Amino acid sequence: MAAISSNDIKNGITLKIEDGLFTVVEFQHVKPGKGGAFVRTKLRNARSGAVIERTYRSDERLEQAIIDKRDMQYLYRDGDDYVFMDQSSYDQVSVAAKSLGDASNFLVETGKAMLVLFNDEIIGIELPASVELRIAETEPGIQGDRVSGARKPATLETGYVVQVPLFVGPGEVIKVDTRTGDYITRA
Repeated sequence: MAAISSNDIKNGITLKIEDGLFTVVEFQHVKPGKGGAFVRTKLRNARSGAVIERTYRSDERLEQAIIDKRDMQYLYRDGDDYVFMDQSSYDQVSVAAKSLGDASNFLVETGKAMLVLFNDEIIGIELPASVELRIAETEPGIQGDRVSGARKPATLETGYVVQVPLFVGPGEVIKVDTRTGDYITRA
């Protein structure tokens, strides 16, 4: 672990504090007219995603966590685990579903993902901003259903349910935003 000063805090770095691993979302150096300078931060828990706010004195020592990001390819599901292959070494890794969170709704076989590791423990996953998924089940689209804003539920090949426009039919491939889970467009 690398010890850094609170003055060296930047967006995106990961800190190991007593509550766990936290990524800096936002920081602000404050120099009041009276008293010592301090750093006000917003931190996101790397495992749960919860956001907390912390204030550190100027020149306070913090422990920076070294995070490893690996480019992986999703291969298949094995019971409750998801099996990924490292793109550089071809090693296969099993990942528990709870480590993936909502990202499992957007994983298709041979899809790419970036696994985030800390001391060989998987703490998260980064997906592309959008993925293309096939609609497994929905009411068929009818010619003329072009009413703006009208939506219907569609079950994707991963089992995730998304709201799509009325004209989208079963078997079509659509783009889905992985951050919000919303329909973007037909692919």
